[in-house]
Amino acid sequence: MHALETSRLLTEEYSAKILLATMGKAKSAFELSEKLGIPIAACYRKINLLESAGLIYCDERKLTQAGKRINLYKARVKNAQITFEKNKIKAKIEMIDGTTEDYNYNVDMTVFVKEGEKLLDF
Repeated sequence: MHALETSRLLTEEYSAKILLATMGKAKSAFELSEKLGIPIAACYRKINLLESAGLIYCDERKLTQAGKRINLYKARVKNAQITFEKNKIKAKIEMIDGTTEDYNYNVDMTVFVKEGEKLLDF
């Protein structure tokens, strides 16, 4: 995943709510859906996206009183920063295990220069 996809995932409303809510105690999809006002199907979709991106994980599987198994999810993210700099987007994510992931997305500004012109440095 590059910085553009990462920043989109971190700032999308439902994903951000799920990440923030799971930074403490692990929570089930049902609990997240109910407490955050996210439709259950959308909640599962976002959980799957966040899990495949490595931003949350299944911390525990529990058996309910009804005998159904549920997953409890917890964020891997400790903190995240998105930076817009000249011609690039950077996303830096510090994980709870102490590792840091850096993503960069560069925009090729030469596509905006006409033939024979020089790229101006602002």
